[in-house]
Amino acid sequence: MAAENKSLSERIATELYNIVVLQKKFAPGDKLPNENDLSQQLGVSRTTLREAVRYLVAQGVLSVQRGRGTFISEDLSIFNKYDVGTLSHARLGDMYEIRLMFEPQCSMLACFRATEEELQNIFEQAQYVEKLVLEDGAWPDEDQKFHEMLAAASHNEFIIRMFPIINAAVNEAMEMTDNTEALKNIVIFDNRDICGFLRLRDGAGAKSAMSIHIRHVINALGLSAGEL
Repeated sequence: MAAENKSLSERIATELYNIVVLQKKFAPGDKLPNENDLSQQLGVSRTTLREAVRYLVAQGVLSVQRGRGTFISEDLSIFNKYDVGTLSHARLGDMYEIRLMFEPQCSMLACFRATEEELQNIFEQAQYVEKLVLEDGAWPDEDQKFHEMLAAASHNEFIIRMFPIINAAVNEAMEMTDNTEALKNIVIFDNRDICGFLRLRDGAGAKSAMSIHIRHVINALGLSAGEL
């Protein structure tokens, strides 16, 4: 149970990091909503939220002022320098190279380290993504959540901290492409393959399936696949 709670708090910490650093929904020095409101917005318990906040305080993203609340750190420049902003086609290729380097490993780690509950949540998310794709719904954000859940299930702090940056690049790529039909098929069938290996706890298979998936996306986006 402790590992499951840690994983959830890590995911919430990643979501808050994304909101603060990448989406810039708050300015430096701004106060976060109170604990009750924010926990309801994020759909988690106050205990989980506190753990996520402690994590971001340790990273220097947030600061807690006793009796006043939780605030965005005044200096986020160390984090903003990693903000992908508007990426050129070449830089998108660079970002997908990074994705190809660590996401397959992340999937392998998830096979070995994920709890049964984490795996079940991942499988349910994959099914939800497939449902949205087939119904022509807003699937890209939910597919990113699928990958984010895999990252959290790796229980690797560096991967979890890196993932919001990767997500920002994926958002940029999705906005640039007009090849969404090809991506739909890729998402459905590749996610099925990845989940199949996760069910078997086959780390090598999951690693290979994720590598193939990312190469499929690279090809669909025309991101210098021949060099990767």
